[in-house]
Amino acid sequence: MKYKFLFTLSTALAATLCSYGQQQTALDLSGTVNNPRNGTIYLQRYDNKVYRLVDSAKIENGKFHFSSAVPLPELYALSTDVEATPLPVFLENTAIQVAIDGDANSPRLEVRGSKAQAHFEDFRENSRKLSAEEFIKQDPASIVAAYALFRNYSYSLSPEEIERHLDLLSPALHETQYVKILRDLVQKQRAVAIGKKAPDFVSKDTEGKEVRFLDHVGKGYVLLDFWAAWCPPCRKENPNVVAAFEQYSKQGFSVFGVSLDKKQSAWLKAIADDGLHWTQVSDLAFWDTAAAALYGVRFIPSNFLIAPDGTIVAKNIKGKELQQKLKEIYGAGSTSTGEYAGLGHERDGSLRK
Repeated sequence: MKYKFLFTLSTALAATLCSYGQQQTALDLSGTVNNPRNGTIYLQRYDNKVYRLVDSAKIENGKFHFSSAVPLPELYALSTDVEATPLPVFLENTAIQVAIDGDANSPRLEVRGSKAQAHFEDFRENSRKLSAEEFIKQDPASIVAAYALFRNYSYSLSPEEIERHLDLLSPALHETQYVKILRDLVQKQRAVAIGKKAPDFVSKDTEGKEVRFLDHVGKGYVLLDFWAAWCPPCRKENPNVVAAFEQYSKQGFSVFGVSLDKKQSAWLKAIADDGLHWTQVSDLAFWDTAAAALYGVRFIPSNFLIAPDGTIVAKNIKGKELQQKLKEIYGAGSTSTGEYAGLGHERDGSLRK
């Protein structure tokens, strides 16, 4: 379906704070939509790998209006279909004009009046050409610098490197959700570093019964495996985990699966299809899975190998690495390969949200 939006954004300050301490601003957003002339337009905020619905407005005779208090500046998105992939746009406390042309399969976005949006588009085009430090130093006071560190660069950085890059940002950005999430992540990743004790958590198994993780630790080595039915790299890696389980389970090795699925039917089908014959739990909460947050998981598959005394002895080992580690512990084993999916997508970017 062909569609075209043209709307103007203006904002006025409101003295309230969002959950991350970021200032909220009264948003006055109105505009026109040529097609559809009547319907609904959705405003969504980027939060924890997904866009979450913030507000919606009726499109009547090609016109709409938003008025809600939202954190600014920050990444949002607009769409006329809540199930479709929305178009991202950085909103600021300035007047902004946005035009969206094309159709539902290939929409095109043009933004005028947003310095952050221009920086965001530059980031999307050149992020592979610049290091995190180079990009941040281009404009350390830009909200996009904080976003880029959070959304992209931090995945390949250690906790110490993340902190060093955070220090490159302007102090004014330290109250943004992107910086606060990264500081929280650094603490969580240090808490589950190799040599630390594995933290406990409770989730529900395939029958809906509550299961405590540490009840499964103590008899042998346990692979805490984070995965999902919707994740192709996870499904590709599952045969390697199955092979390891079948070879070493009689010697005490076990697997404890934590799924980041949303749909129970898809989760259960994947367990059956992939032959995952070990304890499986899920909150059915996608990236809001409590155990994933506790362990600082940002991509899947992710795993933690835990010794009988509860100590984390290895992280994110798969294929040949997993087999080699188990060989060191138990004896000879087989080998295979696998991949990761992170940022909500594969490391090569093929599974983006």
